[in-house]
Amino acid sequence: MSLTSVNRRPSVLDVVIDAAQRRVGRKRRPAARQFWDSTIGKKIVMAVTGAALLGFVFAHMVGNLKTFFGANDLNAYAHWLRTIGEPVLHYEWFLWIMRAGLVVAVVLHITATVQLVRRDHRARPVRYAHRRPVKATFAVHTMRWGGATLAVFIVWHILDLTVGQVNQDFVAGDPYHNLVADFRVWWVNVIYLVALAMLGLHIDHGFASAARTLGITSVTRERALKVVGRATAIVTTAGFAVVPIAVMTGLVR
Repeated sequence: MSLTSVNRRPSVLDVVIDAAQRRVGRKRRPAARQFWDSTIGKKIVMAVTGAALLGFVFAHMVGNLKTFFGANDLNAYAHWLRTIGEPVLHYEWFLWIMRAGLVVAVVLHITATVQLVRRDHRARPVRYAHRRPVKATFAVHTMRWGGATLAVFIVWHILDLTVGQVNQDFVAGDPYHNLVADFRVWWVNVIYLVALAMLGLHIDHGFASAARTLGITSVTRERALKVVGRATAIVTTAGFAVVPIAVMTGLVR
């Protein structure tokens, strides 16, 4: 091969072949990786993990309401959760499997959100000089920092009522005592009520957003889905908030 042929400038054909080879290389990536790398893939992951987390939160809220039936009912319910799956699963195995799944869902949800925000910023690094005003609810404006608040609160909640590291009166195996002792402290109630407000706003906007991503919504169903999402947010927030309020007011002792 001559020196001239080695150092020659690439022709149009060479550029076309190189671009085609790169496209083929990209297509050889695993389907799961292609799905995750796409914008719609990340939005679907956000929607599915959000729905799974909402299901858990709603079930958790319903279980918390057993507080109003007394210590025996709440503690028996907590014990039952640890025996689900027996004798196939050992004691507490179901809870640990569920916790692992929730951790994966939270990590995927947060990762997809952060990457989508960064992708949006890269696509539009300079803000528009003239931008048409867009009507947005308060829930939309609080989605990002509200989600960050919830992430911090989840860590606090685990340390507080699951492992008891920040609960000075924590008693292992007695969730009723731990809950009542916790909510007698005024600043703990402030933390929980603020987090619950963020949760309600997150559900309010996230419900409709997930429905659009998954193709569930339509022009005729959009209003109904917004009503359902808002109702779910209100019921979930109120269902959680009523317990600390009841403890603060002495209704639950």
